Amino acid sequence: MKKIFIDGSAGTTGLNIYDRLRSRNDIEILTPEEDKRKDPETRLALLNEADAAFLCLPDAASVELMDAAAARGAGKNTVVIDTSTAHRVSDGWTYGFPELPGQREKIGNALRIANPGCHATGFIAAVRPLTDAGIIGKDAFLQCFSLTGYSGGGRKMIEDYSLPERENDLRAPRVYGLSQNHKHIPEMMKYSGIAVRPAFSPVVSSFYSGMETVVTFRSPGLTPEDIGSVYSAFYTGSPVVFFNENGDENGFLPAGKLSGSDRLELSAWGGNGIVTVAARFDNLGKGASGAAIQNMNIALGYSETEGLRL
Repeated sequence: MKKIFIDGSAGTTGLNIYDRLRSRNDIEILTPEEDKRKDPETRLALLNEADAAFLCLPDAASVELMDAAAARGAGKNTVVIDTSTAHRVSDGWTYGFPELPGQREKIGNALRIANPGCHATGFIAAVRPLTDAGIIGKDAFLQCFSLTGYSGGGRKMIEDYSLPERENDLRAPRVYGLSQNHKHIPEMMKYSGIAVRPAFSPVVSSFYSGMETVVTFRSPGLTPEDIGSVYSAFYTGSPVVFFNENGDENGFLPAGKLSGSDRLELSAWGGNGIVTVAARFDNLGKGASGAAIQNMNIALGYSETEGLRL
C-alpha cells in the first residue's frame, strides 16, 4: 500500500484529490494533526514518509517547501506532484501531460512532476498535434479564448459566485488576463511547440466547473476531417483524450459538457480559410485533480486510469 501526503488539502484542488483517493484501498493518506497542518517540520516529515506527495499550494509556498526539503534532504525518494504554476517550465521537473510524445515514460521515471495548468491543458492538447504535423508553423500567431467555471478561481471566488445575492457582474462571463501576461502562457508556448506568444483571453463564467479552450488560425484548404485525422492518430490509445467527430450540438458547443469527467474532448470546424479547434474538459478534472491522479498512477506503477472518472 502506497502512502500519500496532500499538502494543501483544504483548497479546492487538494480537497478534490482527497475525495478521489480516500475510497481507494491501495492507498493510505497521511494526515497531519489539525494544529500541525501548517507546521514546517510536520510537513517535511510527512513529505519524507510518503511515496507520493501532492503540493496544492500557492506558487511561493511550493517553492519554499521544496527549497526546505532540498536543504534538509527530505523527500529525496518521494514522487512530488506540484499542482501550482511554480515548476511547470523549470529544469529538473517533468511536465505532467502523459499524452505528449514520450512524456508518459518520463513521468513513470520522475520524482518531480509539474501538473499542467487548466487553460494550458486545453491549448496544448489542441495545438501540439498540429505543430508536430506541420499544420501550424512554430512562428504562427494564434488567437485563443478559454472559458472556465468559477471553481478554478479558488475558495474566495467560489464563495462570491455561490452567494444568492451575488453582484450582477458575476452573472455574466468575465474576461480576465487583460494584460496578456497570464501565468499559463510560458507552458502553453513551451509544450505546444510554438515560438510566438499567442493572444490569449481567459474567461470565467457563472457555472461551477467545465472548460472550453478555443483556438483559431488560418489554413486554406484544410478540412475539419483533416484535423480530426491528425488528432485521432496523435491520441491513439489514450484512455483520456479523444476526438469528437460529431462536432457541435445543434450549432452550439457547451463549455460544461464534460463537468465531472476526467476526459478531454477535441473537435474541429472550418470555413473561409479559417480553422477553429476546441478542447472541452473539466477544469477540476483533466485541468487539475484528475490530471494529478493520472500522473500519480503512472509514477507509482498503478493502472493509469485507476480512480479516474471516465
